[in-house]
Amino acid sequence: MRIDAHQHFWRIADRAGQWPPADLAPIHRDFGPEDLQPLLATAGIVGTVLVQTMERAADTAYMLGLADRHSFIRAVVGWTDLKAPDAPGAIARLAGHARLKGLRPMLQDIADDDWIADPALAPAIAAMVAHDLAFDALVLPRHLRPLLAFAARYPSLRIVIDHGAKPLIGEGRISGWRRDLAALASLPNVCCKLSGLLTEADGRGAVAVRPYAETLLDLFGPGRLIFGSDWPVLRLAGDYAGWLALCRDIVPAAHHDAVFGGNAARFYRLDGAPPAAAN
Repeated sequence: MRIDAHQHFWRIADRAGQWPPADLAPIHRDFGPEDLQPLLATAGIVGTVLVQTMERAADTAYMLGLADRHSFIRAVVGWTDLKAPDAPGAIARLAGHARLKGLRPMLQDIADDDWIADPALAPAIAAMVAHDLAFDALVLPRHLRPLLAFAARYPSLRIVIDHGAKPLIGEGRISGWRRDLAALASLPNVCCKLSGLLTEADGRGAVAVRPYAETLLDLFGPGRLIFGSDWPVLRLAGDYAGWLALCRDIVPAAHHDAVFGGNAARFYRLDGAPPAAAN
């Protein structure tokens, strides 16, 4: 079963003042299920994880509505204010939807790199664990050390690092990123997405991306690495078929079932899949 564990839909009319700006022409338009389904069919992908892109409850409601109407959307990763006084109640209500499988604060856009160290998060995280929800960590390399402390503090929380923490591929920086990511990979509750790397390569393409993707496979192994397209953001740097082919070339064939489907199914509890085993 092939799963794309990271894709987005949006309506530009809903995004006044929000990213993407008009000068990013390849993605500054509406993207919905009818745009993605032909790409999935060609790639043989049967399901996706639809991930939030705005810090608005309305965006999560929009995604859950799409999931109600389109069976290929196997999971939704939504948003709620994790530091709000009523966060546990909001999480309980969201968890009542069968397709809501995780939550994502947009950590990369928060000025305070230590935002996740705040004890005010504890009630929300306890509610996430109680409702068996995953935590998508949208982070940059500078967030990896705070994320390490967070992941160690909540060992029962399933965490996945989006886009390999967006390494500075265009600048060729790898050593510090690898060191900090290795510490996180040592924790069994942390997985990582093989996604979003082409857009960090500043046009340098597959040759520049390969050592970073290989590092992710080396650190997290075939049991905790999860393929995602990051479509339609992917359109800024490549196309769906090309990214999938590159990832399938990097990951040994013996591990394709896990990286391109099985790990996502276990991590996001799709179709009653059992929890992922540690490497």
